[in-house]
Amino acid sequence: MEVRLTPLKPVSTVAGLDCAFGGDRVFAAVVVWDIEHCRVIERRAHSRPLQFPYVPGLLSFREAPALLAVLRRLRTPVDALLCDGQGIAHPRRFGLACHLGVLLGLPALGCAKSRLVGEWVEPGRDRGERSPLMLGAERIGTVLRTRTGVKPLFVSPGCFCDFDGAVDLVLRCGGGLRLPEPVRLADQYVGQFKRKRLLAASV
Repeated sequence: MEVRLTPLKPVSTVAGLDCAFGGDRVFAAVVVWDIEHCRVIERRAHSRPLQFPYVPGLLSFREAPALLAVLRRLRTPVDALLCDGQGIAHPRRFGLACHLGVLLGLPALGCAKSRLVGEWVEPGRDRGERSPLMLGAERIGTVLRTRTGVKPLFVSPGCFCDFDGAVDLVLRCGGGLRLPEPVRLADQYVGQFKRKRLLAASV
């Protein structure tokens, strides 16, 4: 299978994903979010030894095995994956969201706090304002203001999603802060999980 940018199908449940590193281990967390009712349905976490060295531009190969393992533990079916990372807005056009979307056959998109590649014009200051992220003549993502007056996020489709669908889903998952709520909660949860595991290992 390959990366396919297609219109995003209706989404009611989304899995927010994030990873953290500590020592020689990677920690992964997933939070399943009910968009209509704005609530957490399920959350899971997992850790495993790192098996891939740090190589710039290949971070997804360090994160994906742990994220795949934790996603397979879910009891709740999910309609889409929302990754703290990149989709096609990546030097190789294959960021974490592409990696997971292709392997799982699920719509996936990246929502990152910083860019890896591309140029853009600063969007307006109000929530929902946006501008295209371009690499030469090619569009690779969207620079999206998710909260009025705060720094924008870099949103890009990963697989089975297009530019408009990616932006729409990020805005629908907004909780009033900069990060969409499923990703913010996954970031919070993986931090708690990591501290608990590292503390237990040190005793």
